[in-house]
Amino acid sequence: MTISGRAKLAGVMGWPVGHSRSPRLHGYWLDLHGIDGAYVPLAVRPGDLGPALRALPKLGFRGCNLTVPHKEDALSIVDRVDDTARRIGAVNTVVVEADGTLTGHNTDAPGFIANLRQGAPDLALDGATAMVVGAGGAARGVVAGLVEAGVVQIRLANRSPDKAHALCRAFDPYVVAMPWDERGDHLDDIDLLVNATSLGMTGQPALDLPLDGLSRRAVVTDIVYAPLETDLLARARARGNPVVDGLGMLLHQAVPGFEAWFGLRPEVTEALRRHVLA
Repeated sequence: MTISGRAKLAGVMGWPVGHSRSPRLHGYWLDLHGIDGAYVPLAVRPGDLGPALRALPKLGFRGCNLTVPHKEDALSIVDRVDDTARRIGAVNTVVVEADGTLTGHNTDAPGFIANLRQGAPDLALDGATAMVVGAGGAARGVVAGLVEAGVVQIRLANRSPDKAHALCRAFDPYVVAMPWDERGDHLDDIDLLVNATSLGMTGQPALDLPLDGLSRRAVVTDIVYAPLETDLLARARARGNPVVDGLGMLLHQAVPGFEAWFGLRPEVTEALRRHVLA
């Protein structure tokens, strides 16, 4: 990595932020392309997000990523928000414009779709039917991506009916809420099954979803990437379903930010996957 007084700077704000793989990811691209720049972790307490974001142009930063717990709070801090971030209700990428103002974006939706297209190239999303489990911030990004890709119906299952119905209203008429206790009863004719919860993550219980009625042609994907193969993906693979792990979403969602900050559009490759997993 080459860093001079003219280095292009970006980073990731979160609390805590030490677990983030984004510095390793962006650092790989910076090294690969010999860019004079740096991407650093920025530990920012929840109450300090406003001053921290406003300091970016003063410190010469070109922008940053946002992770927990800052994504929602940033909506009211940045100067403008793109339509996708507004609809999802969260910002994960901030770009410092030439005049020093801040624009908030959300790249989770395109990142999810790009991972799906790379991992399951035969899946036709236009006109498809999907089942999404979860109704939190990640699920909103998944649903936004699916709607933009042409999915005509999304069946949503979530433990909290209120959150499920709120998401349905935000993406009406594409999303239909399913009772949690019926989550395994509407899988026979879907093209895609998505776990958009943290269930299955290391330290969390597995997602309790029977797959008996799932068509074997349906693609199964999980936003969780630690472990890389969750219980859901392992069960789906064992019965013959094509599966897509969640690491690619992390990698693909980083592409637009890197391009905006460092002036080059990077590629998501198998070598990058190995580097981030190492």
